[in-house]
Amino acid sequence: MSVSTLEVSVPEAETVTVSSDTLTAELSDGRTISVPLDWYPRLTHATPEERGNWRLIGGGEGIHWPDLDEDISVEGLIAGRPSAESQKSFQRWLEAKRAGRPLTLDALRRHERNQKAHSQE
Repeated sequence: MSVSTLEVSVPEAETVTVSSDTLTAELSDGRTISVPLDWYPRLTHATPEERGNWRLIGGGEGIHWPDLDEDISVEGLIAGRPSAESQKSFQRWLEAKRAGRPLTLDALRRHERNQKAHSQE
């Protein structure tokens, strides 16, 4: 039995709209794809301003939200893949957000190391 692989080209995102319940991307091949915002907990827990602060990355291969440290690929949207972030990671992010601490992974790790060092003094 022979196995063949199929190469599929993925269109780029050209523009993105985020409402209170839907993430929509207009693609370079003319399609518009919409997915439930609930698929991405960081976007669900973001303010409208944070959701609106996005930029295309990789020439439109993905979408990045710098305020939320969130990246979503167009390929993942097309494939119907929700966030794969672990519950532990998301809870740590959400606690930091609620406490007004930095939200990037590196900043969170630095903060946790500093907290641990201060508690041992």
